Amino acid sequence: MFENLTQRLTQTFKNLRGQGRLTEENIQDALREVRMALLEADVALPVVKDFIAKVRERALGQEVMQNLTPGQVFVKIVNDELTHLMGDANDSLHLSVRPPAVVLMAGLQGSGKTTTVAKLGRWLRERERKKVLVVSADVYRPAAIDQLKTLAGEVGVEFFPSRPDQPPVAIAQGALEHARRHGFDVLIVDTAGRLHIDERLMAEIQDLSKTLNPAEILFVVDSMTGQDAVNTAKAFNEALPLTGVILTKTDGDARGGAALSIRAVTGKPIKFLGIGEKTGALEPFYPDRVASRILGMGDIVTLVEDVQRQVDQEQAVKMAEKLKKGKGFDLEDFREQLRQIEKLGGVSSLLDKLPGMGEVPPEVMAQMKDNKQFKRLEAIINSMTPQERRYPHIIKGSRKRRIAMGSGTNVQEVNKLLKQFDQMQRVMKKLGKGGLGKLMGRFNPKAMLPGRGMF
Repeated sequence: MFENLTQRLTQTFKNLRGQGRLTEENIQDALREVRMALLEADVALPVVKDFIAKVRERALGQEVMQNLTPGQVFVKIVNDELTHLMGDANDSLHLSVRPPAVVLMAGLQGSGKTTTVAKLGRWLRERERKKVLVVSADVYRPAAIDQLKTLAGEVGVEFFPSRPDQPPVAIAQGALEHARRHGFDVLIVDTAGRLHIDERLMAEIQDLSKTLNPAEILFVVDSMTGQDAVNTAKAFNEALPLTGVILTKTDGDARGGAALSIRAVTGKPIKFLGIGEKTGALEPFYPDRVASRILGMGDIVTLVEDVQRQVDQEQAVKMAEKLKKGKGFDLEDFREQLRQIEKLGGVSSLLDKLPGMGEVPPEVMAQMKDNKQFKRLEAIINSMTPQERRYPHIIKGSRKRRIAMGSGTNVQEVNKLLKQFDQMQRVMKKLGKGGLGKLMGRFNPKAMLPGRGMF
């Protein structure tokens, strides 16, 4: 998310280097570039105008402090205003009501609403330790009820059964009564979506809202629809007392205009981002962290939280001990690292949170974020024998051909994997000798090119 915007802003800030102070003259071009970058990111025009005016007001005549460049000062100003634009701080779910707290989900068809119900149920169960019940009041879309039932089983929350011939309000009342009797903390209600906003949809959701008196009414919207996302959020907000927004499919949105516009246009906070198809791919929305990502400074806080939550700590300790004892890093270990990256949301999610990614050319970034490469690498390793994974140096001509055939790849790809593994093996040897400081000191995003140590 925000790749295009990050690239443009990174170049803009570079152009401000070498100036003694920020003046009308030397920030005019920078502001023009920022304006164009925001418009290209599909940010609403009134939002762009207001944002630029605030940045200009703060930047004009700003003295450059010692050891800071004008570019760095300008980045600080833009960072502050971006954070303010998106809401200053994380707006968490307000569930401090008499149980069960009802969360009513609204949105158009195709926005990922039913999947988001499951993601939110999993997040509440794992992160907030809540007992969660989910129910589908979508009686119009074929298989909607069965879809939620299946997803509920996957994420470990209870599903309240419903039928297409039942009125949505009756379904919701039955689920609420069940949640009260059985001590559930949260009830999440999935509602019917439509291809467009219509009176019937609004009337039905309004009836559900009056019946349930929900603690949260969340609007689920596809971020890739850009300005349409903002317009539909505004329309729903006029019909319902929305408490927040969940942006879905942000992993496929290179622009990010919806995230920057919704708060300003609707006044409602973005509470979560859907960052992938898996049921664990939901993260709370932190305006300051997102602003940092947009400006190419990464999001180390979220990355550390992800690692602590997703990475197998016992496996990590074993790896550290192995390296410390000077034992070789083999292809079994390499495969395990690929799987750990997959747990963190894939290479795309990982790179978005690393600082300096704005320095990487767009075409290279696209290659680096191709998760299919990781699948091919794992397939190649899986096609090897245990002995070959432990002793890669024995893999020669005939073995390479067999491995390529077994993994559906070619010998060139097997050679490329072995070369990348050799580079990573050298890095791991240095880590085992306590060379982390030196490695981090030489960190350069531009060097993370395919075939040149990107893993």
